[in-house]
Amino acid sequence: MELRGWDYVDVILFSGDAYVDHPSFGAAVIGRVLEAAGYRVAIVPQPDWHGDFRDFRKLGRPRLFFGISPGCMDSMVNKYTAARRLRSEDAYSPDGRHDMRPEYPTVVYTRILKQLFPDVPVVLGGIEASLRRLTHYDYWQDKLRPCILCDSGADIISYGMGEKTIVQIAKLLAGGSRIQDIRDVPQTVYLARRDDIPGGISDSDIVLHSHETCLQDKRAQAENFRHIEEQSNMIHASRLLQPFADAPTADGDLVVVVNPPYPPMTTEELDASFDLPYTRQPHPKYKGKRIPAYEMIRHSVNLHRGCFGGCAFCTISAHQGKFVVCRSKESILREVEQVTRMPDFKGYLSDLGGPSANMYGMAGRNRTVCEKCRRPSCIHPKICPNLDTDHSQLLDIYRSVDRMPGIKKSFIGSGVRYDLLLHKSQDEHTNQVAADYIRELITHHVSGRLKVAPEHTSDGVLMLMRKPPFQQFQQFKRIFDRINREEGLRQQIIPYFISSHPGCHEEDMAELAILTKQLDFQLEQIQDFTPTPMTVSTETWYTGYDPYTLKPVFSAKTPHEKQAQRQYFFWYKPEERRQLEQSLRRIGRADLIAQLFNGPLKHSPHANHRAEPRREKPQEEKRGRHRRNK
Repeated sequence: MELRGWDYVDVILFSGDAYVDHPSFGAAVIGRVLEAAGYRVAIVPQPDWHGDFRDFRKLGRPRLFFGISPGCMDSMVNKYTAARRLRSEDAYSPDGRHDMRPEYPTVVYTRILKQLFPDVPVVLGGIEASLRRLTHYDYWQDKLRPCILCDSGADIISYGMGEKTIVQIAKLLAGGSRIQDIRDVPQTVYLARRDDIPGGISDSDIVLHSHETCLQDKRAQAENFRHIEEQSNMIHASRLLQPFADAPTADGDLVVVVNPPYPPMTTEELDASFDLPYTRQPHPKYKGKRIPAYEMIRHSVNLHRGCFGGCAFCTISAHQGKFVVCRSKESILREVEQVTRMPDFKGYLSDLGGPSANMYGMAGRNRTVCEKCRRPSCIHPKICPNLDTDHSQLLDIYRSVDRMPGIKKSFIGSGVRYDLLLHKSQDEHTNQVAADYIRELITHHVSGRLKVAPEHTSDGVLMLMRKPPFQQFQQFKRIFDRINREEGLRQQIIPYFISSHPGCHEEDMAELAILTKQLDFQLEQIQDFTPTPMTVSTETWYTGYDPYTLKPVFSAKTPHEKQAQRQYFFWYKPEERRQLEQSLRRIGRADLIAQLFNGPLKHSPHANHRAEPRREKPQEEKRGRHRRNK
């Protein structure tokens, strides 16, 4: 502040992540956007929340507000595995340290700030607050929690991608508005007394079951979630209201008010965010230290925002929305050129991708149809006939990037939606381009291994996951293997699978083991389902009901039930065979024993010969492995 000649700042942001000045890190984006709008911004990454709170006091009182960005990942997902064990490292902390942020930093940071500066507004943003904006199930506390404003004491939430929201809040506060008077900004959440809701409760509002009702009735929570998801993914959404009677005031009960989101950003608006003067580097304070998440993305470029896949266990559409917004080709090439000037760049881009690798340039042909649509997914259960699935623009981006000086090769590290590639459009040009894209992808953009996510083999489970039938993965694998043979390549396809998802039984996992064995896989990317806030799968898992049909759905919940499913990933390990045979007899499927264990794996050049969880192993597993090795 002294170097800049500042005697105050307008906004102070507190971040749960290490500070990396890169467009993939939320605190950096919000800081740069506010700076570009003319505000003085200071950022305090990973403040010490113990002791005298000096990190929270050292910059004094901001002129406008405190902002809290708890991190690029939910703090509890970042810290714990599905078995609630500590992960091996915190990917967004220097050297992967676990002691750099508290659990639920949104709540911890806000309470400290309200204690020190009770009259200064606190604005919440980021994944943790965004996905906890209404009553939600918290897996780590194993109970329903109310809107995070109720737990934290903050004043307002900017949910989703917050560039437009945060600038509007700053503008209103700078113009003299009080934070309690900011009620009409899109994409915000606030608490209000029932009689103080702007315009009152109208017919266009959706009044959800109260938090207290949801505590008593799981079916009510399931009913709520259908409205929450639909309105999160509509161009013309309704305002959501949820009473919260646990916090009554003298003038009546409080209501959580969720304003509809902004319309999807334009290409020009998205370019403006990505074109800000990021250094693409961690702060110099981290010199000599490794930030794992940064190591993954330092030489990657994000092409678009949003995802219309609508996978039931994924939070992307809840946070970014289902409508894909693309950067311009010129903006993308400018960032690629910036990457080529990085001192450690060797000519290889690790990823030209996005939330889903191959959705760039895709949207509804008839916008008016999209404006009326309530579907959370444009491609499930079938691809919408209004969706333009042409891969031409994306192919042009790939080829333009590869022609740039300094680029030896560009890889696609993001997941590829093979259902989009296999879709037969009525337009033969679109079909031919999809075939061209597949060959281009496999021959020029795979670094030996292509990640795809079938997630399961049971069509019943896949329907609940909102994923395509498994036969489409088998079809795509045949194409992958054929192109590898034709091109003389020895590349692997790496499928992702999940156990214990709602609707999945032991028998489904046994059949998964048999089908993947027949395809010559020993699975490498595996994961036990983790319930995370604001997904269809989580609400189904907790309530026992499908929010859209309200039909009961089985979920494996106890550690024993979850382990009974997970063990089928490791059928090829000799030490697992006895237990698996006992399990198959117990569920009445002894007929599968011969299919699972008779006939060895072929070990073809394309087989995967090891199995690891999709995320890091728990510390206990690592220590055990170390002892065995010794």
